[in-house]
Amino acid sequence: MEDARMTVAPPVVLSVQAGRVIGLVGTPGMGLTRVGLSLLAEPSRIAPVAYVDVRGWFHPPAAWEAGIDPERLVVVRNRDRLQWSRVTAALLEGMAAVYAEVPDRVPDQILRRLAALTRSRRAALVLRPLSGDLPSGVAYLRVRGRDVVWDGADDGHGRLLRRRLILEVSGKNLPEQVIEVEDDGTLLSAPRSMPVPFVG
Repeated sequence: MEDARMTVAPPVVLSVQAGRVIGLVGTPGMGLTRVGLSLLAEPSRIAPVAYVDVRGWFHPPAAWEAGIDPERLVVVRNRDRLQWSRVTAALLEGMAAVYAEVPDRVPDQILRRLAALTRSRRAALVLRPLSGDLPSGVAYLRVRGRDVVWDGADDGHGRLLRRRLILEVSGKNLPEQVIEVEDDGTLLSAPRSMPVPFVG
């Protein structure tokens, strides 16, 4: 029987958790790679983390600027869609956290297997599809880039001071919310608490 009480949605926390997948979805230029790198910073303080570079664009100083320990970062460049899942699975076996760009046309069942492996190995996985979205149920937390706001340059003149990202965040037991973060993933503004029906 449904209870008519309302409860407050839990606050959004952008951090990796053991056994969970975070999906970063959106077009290039939305700052999602930077957010993903900032998610690896905390786990890199205690254990190795990995970045699976499908496009070949990754530049290690970007990781260091995001706070990742240079001594604990492993970069794997892999453009082969067929080997990608094996490479990512192998990294999940031994890394605290893995950020993996997802090549085009990776079958849903492969992504579901990686999510299951993430849970069983108690690793953290951040998936960044190069196009499209992740299948339903793969990501515990889904972050979609909605907008980028540059501060400091008015009418095409001046110095850029900072970049703010507007993100839609949703997930298991978390209704969709819009948040604003700094370029490094630091929360600037959280949404007002959104009531969700309590079913008890």
